[in-house]
Parts: sequence; C-alpha cells; structure tokens
Amino acid sequence: MYDQPDSPATDDDDGGYDRPSKSQVKREMLALTDLGKELIALSPERLRQLPLAERLHDAIREAQRTTSREGLRRQTHFVGKLMRDAPAEEIRRQLDVWRNGSREETAAMHRLEKLRDRLIEDDTALTELLNLHPGADVQQLRTLIREARKEARANAGLQQGQEPKRKHYRALFQALKNLE
Repeated sequence: MYDQPDSPATDDDDGGYDRPSKSQVKREMLALTDLGKELIALSPERLRQLPLAERLHDAIREAQRTTSREGLRRQTHFVGKLMRDAPAEEIRRQLDVWRNGSREETAAMHRLEKLRDRLIEDDTALTELLNLHPGADVQQLRTLIREARKEARANAGLQQGQEPKRKHYRALFQALKNLE
C-alpha cells in the first residue's frame, strides 16, 4: 500500500470553486450587452446625463451612427464589453426613473392636479392657495380659473365624439407648477 499524506482540511473548502460559474458570467455579460442596447437607443441629451466614461460614450455614439446590421451587432457587443467598467446599477436606476418617473415627481403632479380641480370647483381653494403663496399673481390665477371654468361648462355640453377644449385647464396647471 502506498502511503499518501493526508491533505490538510480547511473550513473554507467550497469544492475548489472560488469564482462564478461560466454560465453566471455569461448571463452577466448578456445583461450588460442588453443595457448597452438600451443606451444606444437613447437620445444624445439623455446620454450626456449618465455617468459614462468617454470611451463608452464614444462607442455608443458610434453605434448610433452605424447603419450596417453586422457593424451594429459588433459595435453593440463592444459597448457591452465596455459596460463591464461602467456603474451599471446607477445607470439602470436612472433609466428606470426616465421610464417610470420618480415617485416624488408623480406624487407632486397628482397634488397639483387635485389642487387645479379644487380651484375650478371651489372659490375658497384660491384663498387657501394665496395664504400658502402670498407672492402669487392673483389676477393671473383668477383669470385662468375663470377661463378654465368656462371651458369646463362648454365641455359639459359637447356631443359624444367632439373634442373637449383644454387650453386654460392646462394653463392653470402650468401656473400652479410654476408656483411650486
């Protein structure tokens, strides 16, 4: 019998795997390539707002200019490769905000819409608003409210299929948005 020395046992022995599997690495690379495809579809203004390295930004712009199918495929894979060094989670969060809007912005818009509807329906709402914003242009707000009420009355009498007018309704919303 051969005498083999016992190998020392370690507590952190995990079967010899200290890296992610090849499949996991491939999934991560495909996810980065897909993120790169989303970036290629963005406008130049949106791209400038993201924390991208100059080389990655240039590669994305080159992909946007590429017209050949095979060239675009290769450039997209190059963008995916460069995405390895990019802050992917930060980019994903920003894309999500652009797609869905932030919750705070949405809540603020809903508040303004409710305030606009209250102003059209109730005269005391203007008094409350002026108490909160004493520097507001009272004359402009009164005019917008009066015109929005006229619009609402005219829209109530429309036949089915006729397009309602919303000019002053929207103008009142913009004025409230500017107050905030």
